[in-house]
Amino acid sequence: MNKAAEESKMLIAPDTDADGLTRSVEGLDQAGQQQRISVVEERPLTIFLNGQEIVTAMTIGDYPEYLALGFLRNQRMLQEDEAVLGVDFDEELETVVVRTDGQTSYEEKLQKKTQTSGCAVGTMFGDMMEGLDEVALADTAVKTSCLYALAHKINTTPSLYLKAGAIHGTVLCQGDQPLVYMEDVGRHNAVDKIAGWMLTKGVGADDKILYTTGRLTSEIVIKCAQMGIPVLASRSGFTAWGVEIARQVGLTLIGRMRGKRFTCLSGEGRLVWDADPDTVGDEAKKHHRKGAADG
Repeated sequence: MNKAAEESKMLIAPDTDADGLTRSVEGLDQAGQQQRISVVEERPLTIFLNGQEIVTAMTIGDYPEYLALGFLRNQRMLQEDEAVLGVDFDEELETVVVRTDGQTSYEEKLQKKTQTSGCAVGTMFGDMMEGLDEVALADTAVKTSCLYALAHKINTTPSLYLKAGAIHGTVLCQGDQPLVYMEDVGRHNAVDKIAGWMLTKGVGADDKILYTTGRLTSEIVIKCAQMGIPVLASRSGFTAWGVEIARQVGLTLIGRMRGKRFTCLSGEGRLVWDADPDTVGDEAKKHHRKGAADG
């Protein structure tokens, strides 16, 4: 467990000092002065399910096993009753092989590919809406005081974003406590890492909140619903299809969370309004993120 995780009481927190996640690069600023900054790394990771190559994702490179498992589960290629026999990561070959007790034959599904709006170009295979009519999300109450507390804790946690930018974060939360904080160049990867961690640890979803720094698009809403998490929150904005799907599956969708402000466009029945917004302080400028005040 790194220092940030210990101080925040998270199970996993961003490790800003980890080797291989950022690189120091020299350049010139607007005045022609030399400067050195940190930039995030980006590398390919090819995911195999048994003997079949599924996809090559661009990622910062941490938690490859969680990313592979979460991607396959969120693509419905890894079924709930399917036993995972092993997950093997080869750093030199930049591959992860997930081995199960089932048969792998997804040629038709792989041909039905949708490129999503995610950074680093996310990909979803097959029918994007497949299985959503079977989703039954728990009617878990969410206190607005918890939302404010989560936003403050997450935005003040040391992160690769605050160190280098150009990255998204996703946090699995329970009540007012962030549990697992993942970052990646694409928000879809960060969500998949959370899903893989939950699958590996056998963690339930009914009482959880998923917080993301990215836009609330159809892709992220679908992933959250398929993971069984009833509440999805972001400091960024919405897409129309994301809102439509959230309403269809009964997901609580909260966006534009910044300081004392937020907007709920779906599932407002779960909210318990126990906090006075006037008592909530404004967010410090140093914690502002790109997209915090987007449409």
